[in-house]
Amino acid sequence: MPIEDIKKIIAIASGKGGVGKSTVTANLAMATALEGKSVGVLDADLYGPSMGIMFGLSEDTIPAFSHGVKVATLAQQFPAKKANAWRGPRAAALVNNLLNFVDWGNLDVLFIDLPPGTGDVQLSVIQGCKLSGVIMVCTPQTVALADCIKGIDLFKETNVPILGLIENMSSFICDNCKKEHFIFGKEGAKDLAQKLGIPLLGQIPIEASLMQGGENGLPGVLANPNCIGARVFGELVLRLLESNQI
Repeated sequence: MPIEDIKKIIAIASGKGGVGKSTVTANLAMATALEGKSVGVLDADLYGPSMGIMFGLSEDTIPAFSHGVKVATLAQQFPAKKANAWRGPRAAALVNNLLNFVDWGNLDVLFIDLPPGTGDVQLSVIQGCKLSGVIMVCTPQTVALADCIKGIDLFKETNVPILGLIENMSSFICDNCKKEHFIFGKEGAKDLAQKLGIPLLGQIPIEASLMQGGENGLPGVLANPNCIGARVFGELVLRLLESNQI
């Protein structure tokens, strides 16, 4: 079925790696599916595809169906320990194939987990479909915020609506003292969102329970629905649905 029949296509992007973009994508998709929407995830982070792990995929079917979500990833197509040493044009072509030649069926929303940065894959996705919007993921660190600004600029220059920022790893609550610690800085994404005039969609804390779900093949919002991060994901998805952004 052509991608024109998918109601919303949302890119999940980051300026740099290591900010938890794929974890955010998996949990956004799962939280949206839990609201009764038909959801797909395209794993466009080809050099380090992780949706196979996060959704517990063992088969190499594309797309696979897991926990109510359709997932297209190349994670099962290549040896796990072998590097995907592809030049940009080949990576972009592979993403284009996943986007346009996978039988997605009827979807309310397709989330695209982009690789970090502003390269060939991002441009291929922007040119290959009409994105309904992009959600940027960052941490409170200055270096992550600086790279996030570059990512935002790419999407603004290409007229992709910026739906907002998600600040991941915003803080950590100690099990013993119950005090909230701001390991990577405090409210960096909030300040950036205010400066750029874009919404701050949510602040996701560091929680072992949220991470462990994905490690075990079950997105955290499904594995641990009562943890703080799961509640934040649920609330921000409801807001996006109510505003018809996803």
